[in-house]
Amino acid sequence: MKSILITGCNRGLGLGFVKALVRDRNPPNQIIATCRNLDNAKELQEIANENKNVHIILLDVTQTETFPNFASQVEEIVKDDGLNVLFNNAGCSPKSTRINFVNTEQLVDTYLVNTVAPILLTKALLPVLKKASEVNKDLPLGSSRSAIINMSSILGSISANDNGGLYPYRCSKAALNMATKSLSIDLQKDGILVTALHPGWVKTNLGGPGAPMEVESSVKGCMEVIRHLSEKHNGALYQWDGKKLEW
Repeated sequence: MKSILITGCNRGLGLGFVKALVRDRNPPNQIIATCRNLDNAKELQEIANENKNVHIILLDVTQTETFPNFASQVEEIVKDDGLNVLFNNAGCSPKSTRINFVNTEQLVDTYLVNTVAPILLTKALLPVLKKASEVNKDLPLGSSRSAIINMSSILGSISANDNGGLYPYRCSKAALNMATKSLSIDLQKDGILVTALHPGWVKTNLGGPGAPMEVESSVKGCMEVIRHLSEKHNGALYQWDGKKLEW
């Protein structure tokens, strides 16, 4: 892939993906990384200063009215090549989410970040995604042509839910899974692959210190999945090691 855009890169998995991509034996020509505040993204800035192919763009995914202007900034970077991969990685999860403690603000705010933002950002970036697909029309569906990856979670799987609770996060990711399926149908005619990816339970701010996986391990596995995306992945949910998960 010549270009990839990753949201939420100031820390955690987003930052981990940027680190892995710049070290890759065949790194993308353009790595576009977003963050909300440069003051909280010192390490990301250091990476950008050392790698000319890394571009930082400020983006608060809750401010959906800024998406058209953001899309214009992306177009200025990728130009006539278009955008090969949109990775909707930014996400959030409130802490106390058992039924006795969940509230309206938690539900609405989480849905905005985890579901509404990826849908509307995809909408805003469709022109550059379609451009990449057209430029690479001789290639099969995949990340080398044009792909949208939505960072989901097994916690959004209805069939795998055997613990209950986590209402804001579970419901928002289940909704994102539905959006992934619909987008995969709507955009297949344009040669754009859409899939959902579960990174595992990872030691990040969201996953917590007790998670069993390190960021590096999750990122390494996810990158292999992304590299080998094909038509079979379209409209489905896969985890970091390539295993297909049930909705």
